[in-house]
Amino acid sequence: MILVVVIGGLLVLLLLALVGFVVRRVLLTRPVGTFDCSLRREAGHGNGRWMLGVARYEADRLEWFRVFGLSPRPLRTLSRSRLTIEDRRSPGKGEGRTVMAGAVIVRCHYGGASLEFAMSEAAYNGFAAWIESAPPAPPLFSP
Repeated sequence: MILVVVIGGLLVLLLLALVGFVVRRVLLTRPVGTFDCSLRREAGHGNGRWMLGVARYEADRLEWFRVFGLSPRPLRTLSRSRLTIEDRRSPGKGEGRTVMAGAVIVRCHYGGASLEFAMSEAAYNGFAAWIESAPPAPPLFSP
């Protein structure tokens, strides 16, 4: 009898986690300005792992969330003023299985780090426009 209660309790916890995951995914992708976007942090070395995620534009930053997680907070928050696009390319031989089909790989420079994003062509067009339309930085010296 105790075994049935324990198994039932574990199934309820598993079901709650699954519902939490689905609700989080719906809430993340609901606002305007979100897109599917994988991230690789060690882009300069070319050996980092791709992480599946969702990116969301805010006025002055890009927030990146892991797909498989329950946290409502972004894993990475990137300031728009420090983020620059270095280049874009098609996925390499080994990357075709690890990123979305039809993805574009975008290498970005952020501070002293190099990052790569994998996103659709349409998402790339929006991303590039968002980066380029950043307001100008304030002058360093005022007269």
